[in-house]
Amino acid sequence: MKHSFYDVKAKKKVEADVKEKVTYGKKGNERYAFKAKTADGRNLTAFVSKDKWDAAKI
Repeated sequence: MKHSFYDVKAKKKVEADVKEKVTYGKKGNERYAFKAKTADGRNLTAFVSKDKWDAAKI
């Protein structure tokens, strides 16, 4: 699955394959995110809504 991420080093949005779905925060106050890597190995994180996170097939 592809998703749009903001690459801080390149200062632009990039499309990358989502490698992992993760949650941050305590139970009842979670934030949902997708993780990916750039071609040169840097980590990318994009916070998404719970609906997008649940619908993602990873």
